[in-house]
Amino acid sequence: MRKHVEVAGTRLQVLDEGAGPVVLLVHGFPLDHTMWCEQIPVLASSYRVVAPDLRGFGGSAVAADGTAPEVLPMEQFADDLAALLDGLAIDEQVTFCGLSMGGYIGWQFWRRHRRRVGRLMLCDTRALPDTTETARGRLQTAATVAREGRAVLARAMVPKLFAAQTLAERSEIIAACRATIEGTPATTIAAALRGMAARQDSTDLLVQIDVPTLVLCGTDDAITPLDEMRKLAGQIAGARFVEIGAAGHMAPLENPAATNAAFLEFLRSS
Repeated sequence: MRKHVEVAGTRLQVLDEGAGPVVLLVHGFPLDHTMWCEQIPVLASSYRVVAPDLRGFGGSAVAADGTAPEVLPMEQFADDLAALLDGLAIDEQVTFCGLSMGGYIGWQFWRRHRRRVGRLMLCDTRALPDTTETARGRLQTAATVAREGRAVLARAMVPKLFAAQTLAERSEIIAACRATIEGTPATTIAAALRGMAARQDSTDLLVQIDVPTLVLCGTDDAITPLDEMRKLAGQIAGARFVEIGAAGHMAPLENPAATNAAFLEFLRSS
Protein backbone atom coordinates (compact mmCIF):
# COMPACT_ATOMS: atom_id res chain seq x y z
CA MET A 1 0.00 0.00 0.00
CA ARG A 2 1.38 3.41 -0.97
CA LYS A 3 0.87 6.13 1.61
CA HIS A 4 2.22 9.54 2.46
CA VAL A 5 3.70 10.41 5.84
CA GLU A 6 4.48 13.90 7.13
CA VAL A 7 8.04 13.99 8.47
CA ALA A 8 10.53 16.72 9.34
CA GLY A 9 9.01 19.47 7.25
CA THR A 10 8.19 17.38 4.20
CA ARG A 11 5.93 14.59 2.97
CA LEU A 12 7.41 11.22 2.08
CA GLN A 13 5.79 8.61 -0.14
CA VAL A 14 6.29 5.09 1.17
CA LEU A 15 5.27 1.61 0.09
CA ASP A 16 4.23 -0.37 3.17
CA GLU A 17 3.53 -4.04 2.43
CA GLY A 18 3.28 -7.30 4.36
CA ALA A 19 3.43 -8.14 8.05
CA GLY A 20 6.11 -9.33 10.45
CA PRO A 21 9.60 -8.06 11.27
CA VAL A 22 10.30 -4.79 9.47
CA VAL A 23 12.69 -4.56 6.52
CA LEU A 24 13.47 -0.95 5.54
CA LEU A 25 14.58 -0.73 1.89
CA VAL A 26 16.53 2.44 1.08
CA HIS A 27 17.13 3.17 -2.59
CA GLY A 28 20.22 4.45 -4.33
CA PHE A 29 20.91 7.68 -6.23
CA PRO A 30 19.16 9.04 -8.23
CA LEU A 31 16.37 6.46 -8.11
CA ASP A 32 13.29 5.71 -5.99
CA HIS A 33 11.67 2.75 -4.22
CA THR A 34 10.83 1.04 -7.52
CA MET A 35 14.43 -0.17 -7.79
CA TRP A 36 13.35 -2.78 -5.20
CA CYS A 37 10.45 -3.99 -7.38
CA GLU A 38 11.80 -7.56 -7.51
CA GLN A 39 12.43 -7.75 -3.76
CA ILE A 40 9.24 -6.21 -2.35
CA PRO A 41 6.73 -8.97 -3.20
CA VAL A 42 9.15 -11.73 -2.18
CA LEU A 43 10.05 -10.16 1.16
CA ALA A 44 6.48 -9.04 1.88
CA SER A 45 5.33 -12.66 2.03
CA SER A 46 7.15 -13.02 5.38
CA TYR A 47 8.11 -9.51 6.48
CA ARG A 48 6.73 -6.00 6.70
CA VAL A 49 8.49 -4.15 3.91
CA VAL A 50 8.83 -0.38 4.21
CA ALA A 51 10.20 1.11 0.98
CA PRO A 52 10.20 4.92 0.95
CA ASP A 53 11.09 7.46 -1.68
CA LEU A 54 13.76 9.61 -0.07
CA ARG A 55 13.22 13.34 0.33
CA GLY A 56 12.89 14.92 -3.13
CA PHE A 57 12.93 11.58 -5.00
CA GLY A 58 10.03 9.66 -6.55
CA GLY A 59 6.74 10.69 -4.99
CA SER A 60 8.30 12.46 -1.98
CA ALA A 61 8.46 16.23 -1.65
CA VAL A 62 11.80 17.89 -1.02
CA ALA A 63 10.20 20.32 1.45
CA ALA A 64 6.70 21.32 2.48
CA ASP A 65 7.09 24.75 0.88
CA GLY A 66 8.67 23.33 -2.25
CA THR A 67 11.95 25.13 -1.66
CA ALA A 68 14.88 23.03 -2.81
CA PRO A 69 17.93 23.04 -0.53
CA GLU A 70 21.41 23.52 -1.95
CA VAL A 71 22.62 20.39 -0.16
CA LEU A 72 20.87 17.20 0.96
CA PRO A 73 23.19 15.66 3.58
CA MET A 74 23.16 11.95 4.33
CA GLU A 75 22.33 12.88 7.93
CA GLN A 76 19.09 14.53 6.77
CA PHE A 77 17.99 11.40 4.94
CA ALA A 78 18.81 9.25 7.99
CA ASP A 79 16.80 11.51 10.29
CA ASP A 80 13.92 11.49 7.79
CA LEU A 81 13.85 7.69 7.92
CA ALA A 82 13.77 7.67 11.71
CA ALA A 83 10.88 10.14 11.61
CA LEU A 84 9.16 7.98 9.01
CA LEU A 85 9.32 4.96 11.31
CA ASP A 86 7.80 7.12 14.05
CA GLY A 87 5.06 8.20 11.65
CA LEU A 88 4.31 4.55 10.87
CA ALA A 89 4.27 3.73 14.61
CA ILE A 90 7.23 1.36 14.18
CA ASP A 91 9.25 1.27 17.39
CA GLU A 92 10.82 -2.19 16.98
CA GLN A 93 14.28 -2.67 15.60
CA VAL A 94 14.37 -2.95 11.80
CA THR A 95 16.56 -4.56 9.18
CA PHE A 96 18.11 -1.59 7.39
CA CYS A 97 18.86 -2.42 3.75
CA GLY A 98 20.54 0.22 1.59
CA LEU A 99 22.13 0.26 -1.85
CA SER A 100 24.87 2.69 -2.85
CA MET A 101 23.71 6.10 -1.50
CA GLY A 102 21.28 4.06 0.62
CA GLY A 103 24.35 2.55 2.26
CA TYR A 104 25.85 5.99 2.87
CA ILE A 105 22.60 6.86 4.61
CA GLY A 106 22.83 3.58 6.51
CA TRP A 107 26.09 4.63 8.18
CA GLN A 108 24.41 7.80 9.42
CA PHE A 109 21.31 5.88 10.49
CA TRP A 110 23.55 3.61 12.55
CA ARG A 111 25.45 6.58 13.97
CA ARG A 112 22.36 8.63 14.87
CA HIS A 113 19.60 6.04 15.43
CA ARG A 114 21.48 2.98 16.63
CA ARG A 115 18.67 1.66 18.84
CA ARG A 116 16.47 1.17 15.77
CA VAL A 117 18.86 -1.19 13.94
CA GLY A 118 18.52 -4.93 14.44
CA ARG A 119 20.25 -6.06 11.25
CA LEU A 120 22.03 -4.50 8.28
CA MET A 121 22.00 -5.44 4.59
CA LEU A 122 24.47 -3.33 2.61
CA CYS A 123 24.44 -3.57 -1.18
CA ASP A 124 27.04 -2.15 -3.58
CA THR A 125 28.16 0.70 -1.33
CA ARG A 126 31.24 2.00 0.50
CA ALA A 127 32.23 3.46 3.85
CA LEU A 128 35.09 5.59 2.55
CA PRO A 129 34.43 9.24 1.74
CA ASP A 130 34.89 10.64 -1.75
CA THR A 131 38.42 11.33 -2.87
CA THR A 132 39.13 14.97 -3.68
CA GLU A 133 38.85 14.14 -7.38
CA THR A 134 35.54 12.28 -6.98
CA ALA A 135 34.05 15.03 -4.83
CA ARG A 136 35.09 17.63 -7.39
CA GLY A 137 33.46 15.55 -10.11
CA ARG A 138 30.19 15.35 -8.16
CA LEU A 139 30.14 19.12 -7.72
CA GLN A 140 30.82 19.65 -11.40
CA THR A 141 28.03 17.22 -12.30
CA ALA A 142 25.68 19.04 -9.92
CA ALA A 143 26.41 22.31 -11.70
CA THR A 144 25.95 20.68 -15.12
CA VAL A 145 22.60 19.11 -14.16
CA ALA A 146 21.38 22.39 -12.68
CA ARG A 147 22.32 24.13 -15.91
CA GLU A 148 21.48 21.54 -18.59
CA GLY A 149 18.92 19.21 -16.99
CA ARG A 150 18.60 15.58 -15.94
CA ALA A 151 19.10 13.86 -19.28
CA VAL A 152 22.82 14.62 -19.19
CA LEU A 153 23.15 12.65 -15.95
CA ALA A 154 21.12 9.72 -17.29
CA ARG A 155 23.36 9.48 -20.36
CA ALA A 156 26.51 9.51 -18.27
CA MET A 157 25.38 7.37 -15.35
CA VAL A 158 23.28 4.52 -16.74
CA PRO A 159 26.18 2.74 -18.49
CA LYS A 160 28.12 2.73 -15.20
CA LEU A 161 25.28 1.25 -13.16
CA PHE A 162 24.90 -2.04 -14.99
CA ALA A 163 26.98 -4.99 -16.09
CA ALA A 164 27.74 -5.27 -19.81
CA GLN A 165 25.40 -8.26 -20.07
CA THR A 166 22.53 -6.27 -18.58
CA LEU A 167 23.15 -3.35 -20.92
CA ALA A 168 23.11 -5.70 -23.91
CA GLU A 169 20.17 -7.91 -22.95
CA ARG A 170 17.87 -6.11 -20.48
CA SER A 171 16.58 -3.07 -22.34
CA GLU A 172 13.46 -2.83 -20.16
CA ILE A 173 15.55 -2.35 -17.00
CA ILE A 174 17.76 0.23 -18.67
CA ALA A 175 14.76 2.17 -19.98
CA ALA A 176 13.05 2.15 -16.58
CA CYS A 177 16.20 3.34 -14.83
CA ARG A 178 16.72 6.13 -17.34
CA ALA A 179 13.09 7.23 -16.97
CA THR A 180 13.42 7.36 -13.18
CA ILE A 181 16.55 9.50 -13.38
CA GLU A 182 14.99 11.83 -15.92
CA GLY A 183 11.90 12.11 -13.72
CA THR A 184 13.89 13.24 -10.67
CA PRO A 185 14.01 17.04 -10.19
CA ALA A 186 17.32 18.53 -11.24
CA THR A 187 17.45 20.47 -7.97
CA THR A 188 17.17 17.23 -5.97
CA ILE A 189 19.88 15.56 -8.05
CA ALA A 190 22.23 18.50 -7.58
CA ALA A 191 21.56 18.75 -3.83
CA ALA A 192 22.11 15.01 -3.29
CA LEU A 193 25.35 15.08 -5.29
CA ARG A 194 26.62 17.87 -3.05
CA GLY A 195 25.54 15.88 -0.01
CA MET A 196 27.42 12.78 -1.15
CA ALA A 197 30.52 14.84 -1.94
CA ALA A 198 30.51 16.24 1.60
CA ARG A 199 29.84 12.97 3.44
CA GLN A 200 32.20 11.94 6.22
CA ASP A 201 34.45 8.92 6.44
CA SER A 202 32.45 6.08 8.00
CA THR A 203 35.14 3.42 8.15
CA ASP A 204 35.48 4.02 11.90
CA LEU A 205 31.96 2.68 12.33
CA LEU A 206 32.67 -0.72 10.82
CA VAL A 207 34.37 -2.18 13.88
CA GLN A 208 31.54 -0.85 16.06
CA ILE A 209 28.78 -2.71 14.23
CA ASP A 210 27.54 -5.51 16.47
CA VAL A 211 24.37 -6.64 14.69
CA PRO A 212 24.04 -9.35 12.02
CA THR A 213 25.23 -7.86 8.75
CA LEU A 214 25.04 -8.95 5.12
CA VAL A 215 27.31 -7.29 2.54
CA LEU A 216 26.32 -7.93 -1.05
CA CYS A 217 28.06 -6.91 -4.29
CA GLY A 218 27.58 -7.51 -8.00
CA THR A 219 30.56 -9.30 -9.50
CA ASP A 220 30.82 -6.73 -12.30
CA ASP A 221 30.28 -3.63 -10.16
CA ALA A 222 32.58 -0.93 -11.55
CA ILE A 223 31.55 1.70 -8.98
CA THR A 224 32.09 -0.26 -5.76
CA PRO A 225 34.23 -3.22 -6.85
CA LEU A 226 34.26 -6.65 -5.26
CA ASP A 227 37.65 -6.25 -3.59
CA GLU A 228 36.59 -3.02 -1.88
CA MET A 229 33.34 -4.49 -0.61
CA ARG A 230 35.02 -7.70 0.51
CA LYS A 231 37.42 -5.57 2.55
CA LEU A 232 34.48 -3.61 3.99
CA ALA A 233 32.77 -6.83 5.04
CA GLY A 234 35.98 -8.06 6.65
CA GLN A 235 35.98 -5.05 9.00
CA ILE A 236 32.52 -5.88 10.39
CA ALA A 237 32.57 -8.66 12.97
CA GLY A 238 30.75 -11.72 11.66
CA ALA A 239 29.53 -10.08 8.47
CA ARG A 240 28.51 -12.33 5.58
CA PHE A 241 29.79 -11.41 2.13
CA VAL A 242 27.86 -12.53 -0.95
CA GLU A 243 28.81 -12.03 -4.58
CA ILE A 244 25.93 -11.67 -7.04
CA GLY A 245 26.87 -12.96 -10.47
CA ALA A 246 25.79 -11.40 -13.78
CA ALA A 247 25.30 -8.05 -12.06
CA GLY A 248 26.95 -4.67 -11.76
CA HIS A 249 26.12 -1.87 -9.32
CA MET A 250 22.39 -2.59 -9.46
CA ALA A 251 22.54 -6.21 -8.32
CA PRO A 252 18.96 -6.36 -6.91
CA LEU A 253 17.56 -5.39 -10.32
CA GLU A 254 20.02 -7.28 -12.49
CA ASN A 255 19.97 -10.62 -10.71
CA PRO A 256 16.92 -10.58 -8.45
CA ALA A 257 16.82 -14.36 -7.95
CA ALA A 258 20.30 -14.49 -6.43
CA THR A 259 19.74 -11.29 -4.46
CA ASN A 260 16.43 -12.49 -3.04
CA ALA A 261 17.95 -15.84 -2.09
CA ALA A 262 20.78 -14.07 -0.25
CA PHE A 263 18.36 -11.73 1.52
CA LEU A 264 16.02 -14.51 2.62
CA GLU A 265 18.79 -16.83 3.78
CA PHE A 266 20.27 -14.03 5.87
CA LEU A 267 16.93 -12.88 7.32
CA ARG A 268 15.86 -16.39 8.24
CA SER A 269 19.13 -17.38 9.86
CA SER A 270 20.20 -14.24 11.70
